[in-house]
Amino acid sequence: MDNDEVLQLLVRIGREDQGAFRKLYKAFSRRVYAYAANMLNDHARCEEVVADTMYEIWRHPDRFRGDSQFSTWLIGIARRKALMVYRSRRPDEVHADLDDIADTTASDTPDAFAELAAKQRRDGVQHCMGKLSDEHRECLHLVFYEGLGVAEVADIQGCPEGTVKTRLFHARQKIKNCLQGLLRREGGAPDARGALAS
Repeated sequence: MDNDEVLQLLVRIGREDQGAFRKLYKAFSRRVYAYAANMLNDHARCEEVVADTMYEIWRHPDRFRGDSQFSTWLIGIARRKALMVYRSRRPDEVHADLDDIADTTASDTPDAFAELAAKQRRDGVQHCMGKLSDEHRECLHLVFYEGLGVAEVADIQGCPEGTVKTRLFHARQKIKNCLQGLLRREGGAPDARGALAS
């Protein structure tokens, strides 16, 4: 959905057109949820961020001026809402709700072993992402999962473009080193660099 179409929907939303709001919600709520999930890893709280973000659009559709992509502006709102939720968590809360391996390998078919290997790779990446700072993790998510450019990420994170580039570089290095360490510990390929390159 391009900015012109979004602007037309926002005008209609300003007139309390629920159909226009539903269309906008359908087009962007998953993206907001994915962003929140990267930060919060809690379904109920992610849904809360989606609801709060979209409610903000319903209440103030005129705040979007079209100076950037709507999705960039929307993620900026979602970021503020997610940070509020993140900061409100109790210190003793645990966010390690990985799926049970038994659920993944429900049968003895060869596909079950492939699914287990894929799950282990996903868990490894998730583990390594969890070791990044909030800024580095958010930066990677916005670039690689949201497909935003460096300038858009700089706008969302409130920093210069050079800082975004530095964060991306360091985040990739940390992920690479972490994954290499996991491969060595799990008896993976002797040359972890080759495994990561493939």
